[in-house]
Amino acid sequence: MRRPVARNQRGLRSLRNLSGLAVAATLVTVGAAAPPASPASEAHDAPAQKVPLAVGYGGAVSSVDADASAAGIEVLRKGGNAVDAAVATAAALGVTEPYSAGVGGGGYFVYYDAKTRKVHTIDGRERAPLTADSGLFLENGKPLDFNDAVTSGLSVGTPGTPATWQTALDTWGSERLGSVLRPAQKLARDGFRVDDTFRSQTEANQARFKDFPATAKLFLPGGALPVVGSTFKNPDLARTYEELAHKGVGAIYRGDIGEDVVRTVNGPPVDPASGRVARPGKLSVKDLKAYGAKLQAPTRTSYRGLGVYSMAPSSSGGTTVGEALNILERTDLSKATQEQYLHRYIEASRIAFADRGRWVGDPAFEDVPAKELLSQRFADSRECLIKDDAVLTSPLAPGDPRHPGKCGEPGDKAAPTTFEGENTTHLTVADKWGNVVAYTLTIESTGGSGITVPGRGFLLNNELTDFSFAPAGPAVHDPNLPGPGKRPRSSISPTIVLDRHDQPVVALGSPGGATIITTVLQTLTGFVDRGLPLVDAIAAPRASQRNAAATELEPGLWDSPARARLEALGHVFKQNPEIGAATGVQRLKNGEWLAAAEKVRRGGGSAMVVRPASGG
Repeated sequence: MRRPVARNQRGLRSLRNLSGLAVAATLVTVGAAAPPASPASEAHDAPAQKVPLAVGYGGAVSSVDADASAAGIEVLRKGGNAVDAAVATAAALGVTEPYSAGVGGGGYFVYYDAKTRKVHTIDGRERAPLTADSGLFLENGKPLDFNDAVTSGLSVGTPGTPATWQTALDTWGSERLGSVLRPAQKLARDGFRVDDTFRSQTEANQARFKDFPATAKLFLPGGALPVVGSTFKNPDLARTYEELAHKGVGAIYRGDIGEDVVRTVNGPPVDPASGRVARPGKLSVKDLKAYGAKLQAPTRTSYRGLGVYSMAPSSSGGTTVGEALNILERTDLSKATQEQYLHRYIEASRIAFADRGRWVGDPAFEDVPAKELLSQRFADSRECLIKDDAVLTSPLAPGDPRHPGKCGEPGDKAAPTTFEGENTTHLTVADKWGNVVAYTLTIESTGGSGITVPGRGFLLNNELTDFSFAPAGPAVHDPNLPGPGKRPRSSISPTIVLDRHDQPVVALGSPGGATIITTVLQTLTGFVDRGLPLVDAIAAPRASQRNAAATELEPGLWDSPARARLEALGHVFKQNPEIGAATGVQRLKNGEWLAAAEKVRRGGGSAMVVRPASGG
């Protein structure tokens, strides 16, 4: 089944089919293009509707939430560009998806500039306090219980989201921060409709939310869960956005909002009657003043003649997705059976995660061989491990990308895959000029640290629990231990794919902790290799292998005949009810865009365009 494939030939053949597939998807999946949704300014009176697919002109927005997508569309409709709309959408997600993202968190921003045909990125990852060391999560020489660490001030990193917004707007935007915050500010003040996902996520956090008075007051008013169909308002967050609009993000990094953040982290306001112990953090005003979002070059790899661009470290997303694609490059996945495709995809993921665990960390602290990890020579030295009639065993030892050895020759001992919270969120935007943004933002676990800044209306992140709490062993080098001002390793993988003329083909990303990498990889190969329309590549049932003993399967694959055949080969599986929640946009012809989101996961996503295509 394995054979070399000419990159350009295969890539061009794929590209010729993509636009036709997309239009077919529009006709088959929804029957007609989605009507324009109500802008966010009208969200309280007429809630926007969730539609997973939209095709049209003037720009496109795709996110997990209809009000957030509508906020971005409103900005595009008024003449803003993709960067302006991305920040507006993200700010609205801070209102409607407060357990996934907000000004108390961080993220990674990937931008395609249509004028220069270049891709740029911003690393807006949270940082550890400047006083942190490798023993941040050790107590009496032993690692803290993970849940105790999450719900504490120790887990809170210096927020990067506000700096990311300002950096993106200053560098590529056309609007001021105050202007793009207006839809979210109104949404927070007037409220949004509570859905099943918001209620269930609140319920899952009820036990810890109730122990923090500010969190309980906001999300459990009167001690009760929010009722589906009711209107949820966040006037404190509306005032926070208003202050940011007038004072800029300096209100967080050098002002009174930041002082409130520091006070809350270092003395978590716990209900004395709850009996909860929430360990204080070590964040200081100095940490806030020292923070900066980093403009940096993207990762790039070639796949089927396409240029795949994503985030460089501190995220491991770009190098790990890129390495896996390079490993898969020499297999014609378009002609593989379902079992062959899944086998190859799973094994490529296993290998790439083994290498990620050993080599990727914050490049300010670690000598990360990103270029070598993305070399085809290294991928070939790892791809040869994959056999059609056998399964690799995890934990698989990493290779050495600087000195690729003989097939199967390890570069070091295996490093562990750290746990990462799954309730991040992703948005994808394109504008009428052809600019594109793929932006993933997060507060880490569902509900972050569980600690709301009193009077400010937003939860603080627990991002520092993405660090390894302790080395796996004295002989294992772990690049992801805490350090002063260090960014914890991430799996966030916002990705933009360009054709051979450096024009965008597709952009996408997903939440899901470490499963982000496998979700983006599987969606890309489903779209490029398997010929799936983008909305169906997003909806396809997922598998996730992260150098673990068992590969996680969603129900659609767990119940399929392919599972039994793969188990006969030696694969071990366990169920995961839901992996990721992707969104994407695709460039069609003559200025037309396709926006796609989840059909079911997280209650379905919201794809919108400024002007829907007639009859399509």
